[in-house]
Amino acid sequence: ADIISTVEFNHTGELLATGDKGGRVVIFQREQESKNQPHRRGEYNVYSTFQSHEPEFDYLKSLEIEEKINKIRWLPQQNAAYFLLSTNDKTVKLWKVSERDKRPEGYNLKDEDGRLRDPSMITMLRVPVLRPMDLMVEATPRRVFANAHTYHINSISVNSDYETYMSADDLRINLWNFEITNQSFNIVDIKPANMEELTEVITAAEFHPHHCNTFVYSSSKGTIRLCDMRTAALCDRHAKFFEEPEDPSNRSFFSEIISSISDVKFSHSGRYIMTRDYLTVKVWDLNMENRPIETYQVHDYLRSKLCSLYENDCIFDKFECVWNGPDSVIMTGSYNNFFRMFDRNTKRDVTLEASRENSKPRAILKPRKVCVGGKRRKDEISVDSLDFSKKILHTAWHPSENIIAVAATNNLYIFQDKVN
Repeated sequence: ADIISTVEFNHTGELLATGDKGGRVVIFQREQESKNQPHRRGEYNVYSTFQSHEPEFDYLKSLEIEEKINKIRWLPQQNAAYFLLSTNDKTVKLWKVSERDKRPEGYNLKDEDGRLRDPSMITMLRVPVLRPMDLMVEATPRRVFANAHTYHINSISVNSDYETYMSADDLRINLWNFEITNQSFNIVDIKPANMEELTEVITAAEFHPHHCNTFVYSSSKGTIRLCDMRTAALCDRHAKFFEEPEDPSNRSFFSEIISSISDVKFSHSGRYIMTRDYLTVKVWDLNMENRPIETYQVHDYLRSKLCSLYENDCIFDKFECVWNGPDSVIMTGSYNNFFRMFDRNTKRDVTLEASRENSKPRAILKPRKVCVGGKRRKDEISVDSLDFSKKILHTAWHPSENIIAVAATNNLYIFQDKVN
């Protein structure tokens, strides 16, 4: 139940939310700078924990609906409270997280412990006062958006107009208004009339960071479609179609599986799209549809291991990818608790490991290398001794600083750039 299933920084980076398989959301808050160590920004400590989703049962289909949190998305902060969306397979909830450090005292009609007083005993009018109390962080569900998805929700994305958001499942994408819970607009529907003709499913979807009319969605066939909501109410006809033609010499039994896109992300600038498939991360320019402008090999040494990865189902793992604030570095996860970083300017890449052994505070991470046969150097790890049960699927990058959050099964690691 405590396996982390999503990680997300809010827009300032002061808060970090994680969701897990047990339906819980844990929010971490960054401590303020301390006076005796002004150069060292504070660490992240638990701010609030609440149960977002409960297990349910669909009696019509005789299906259990897991409580697992698939995605969390923050809304930009408008007042003292924070708002976030969380979703499991079927239901999206809007949560308000607020602080209370005062309580009212001096009620006229009831005692301090909440019991109603006898009206005949009330002889004077009291003016209630606010007294300070210990800080309480309350999470309250403000909206529940349910019953709109037949299939499992894989993505939610807040629009840049901050009035609407979308939720995507395997075959449909719905557009919601934050104020309306009983109605959503279906903007993409790829369900064929005959389900036996089904050839692809939607794997991820995201709104453009600045243009509220534009969004992308990726498919299990390795394609990305960019849609414009100004052209038609139903965006079944895409505005742009991004696909890299496959090299026939590389074709194998696993080609279709490993070309399925597990994550798609707009860059902060809105100029590029990043996609993650099983073996690579690709960066696409919105103005060039026929091929990506950059392709990074995440773990090319697994190409020879695809058969055993198919047998143990690892080949279906859905890795996510993230940009840093200036869009110059991208990060994604791998196996053996490894995660990869690619610098787009210098073309240098590094493999780092998130594990208990090197998780002492202020410890410096050493780059790791995987060798593929031949002689193994002292500091290298053989591809045959990788642990495929330890995988980093979910990562997040602070919006403006070099601070990253890495979810390794049920552990959350937070690393930051070395401060000189």
